[in-house]
Amino acid sequence: RLFAHWEAVASTHRVNLPRDMAGPIAQMVRHSQAREPVPYVSLSQHGKCEEVAYEERRYPAGKWACVTMGEPMYEQSISMSFMKLMRYICKENSVGCHLGMTVPVLNEIHLTKEGTELEREVLTAYYLPGAFQQNPPVPMDPEIHITERAPLRVITRVFYGMTTEETILREISLFWELLGPTDTVLRETYIVASYENPSIPQRRNEIWFICQA
Repeated sequence: RLFAHWEAVASTHRVNLPRDMAGPIAQMVRHSQAREPVPYVSLSQHGKCEEVAYEERRYPAGKWACVTMGEPMYEQSISMSFMKLMRYICKENSVGCHLGMTVPVLNEIHLTKEGTELEREVLTAYYLPGAFQQNPPVPMDPEIHITERAPLRVITRVFYGMTTEETILREISLFWELLGPTDTVLRETYIVASYENPSIPQRRNEIWFICQA
């Protein structure tokens, strides 16, 4: 029943769910309550009527497991990448055990020069839990790379629901309207941060604008 449920979820992303994902899915569900947040420092919050519209944060350097995919659709790329990361998190690593889930999972995207579409290649990144930061387990999948990502300063805004190319482009546009003219953030590269699994219809996401170095 659990596999059938996730098969239906995958089909909404135009992805076929392989049978060998049954084990990782069961493990993820079993450990779903123990999710370690990626560490950060809140620098400032901006809003109206006591409601936060956006927040500026600093994330320290850290080790991430990363996969890059370039499927025809954004949802396909992130689904295929995360299935690879799930296998790594659950058992397909040099220590042979469940590593533990961290949130958010990051999806780094690039806009075309016209700014009207996403580039096909998407990098999906999973932050290694604190217990594995110093000595990350080696992935069995050669397409997963352990990367030391530099400190990151971002401006973040929450949105809820599905993450498709259409919704992401809309959220980026809304965020620019909110911020107004500024040259302090990048215009071609953005991050979509996902906090919940794709079976939750109104799941929490964030758009991150990356501050200039």
